[in-house]
Amino acid sequence: MIDGVVHVIDDDEAVRDSLRFMLEAARFDVHTYESATAFLELLPMPATGCIVTDVRMADTNGLELIRHLKRRGAGRPVIVITGHADVPLAVEAMKAGVVDFIEKPFDEERLIGSIRSALNGEGRLVETDSPEAIRARLVALSARERDVLDGVVSGRSNKVIAFQLGISPRTVEVYRANLMSKMQAGSLSELVRMALLAERH
Repeated sequence: MIDGVVHVIDDDEAVRDSLRFMLEAARFDVHTYESATAFLELLPMPATGCIVTDVRMADTNGLELIRHLKRRGAGRPVIVITGHADVPLAVEAMKAGVVDFIEKPFDEERLIGSIRSALNGEGRLVETDSPEAIRARLVALSARERDVLDGVVSGRSNKVIAFQLGISPRTVEVYRANLMSKMQAGSLSELVRMALLAERH
């Protein structure tokens, strides 16, 4: 039994093949594309399935892909895979509508769980948390933890946050770990989603 359709976009053939193997083993119907352009050329298609795309590719990055899909009214959920250095780009993509981003090297179960949530329409909010509950956690953060959170949500790297706050990158990492725990966020993308949800309400 097929659990859903997943469109994988990556300009690295080895990554595409690896993701296809992993996702087909998890009972997904997988379609792969070597570029965002190749995927977009097939539109319009039935608005089904989830898109998993590398955030940085040679022709069109994940953020540009989201903007193309929005202009065409193709409302598929998108998950971006990102290298550590591309987290700022992934945060920007999440603000543009990506339902999740996962840092490399990613955990197989984390990716599969994120895809299943996206296919079930659960990716856009932290379902168990109300904006009020999230704001209560935000209030519990120290001033420095809030500064670091603001930097993360703005898409700044640890090094840039450290420079702006006059502290070391290692100290920023400690603050990030503390605020992840206080916010009860299981991943960086969940933390960003919580902050964006609190901002909207």
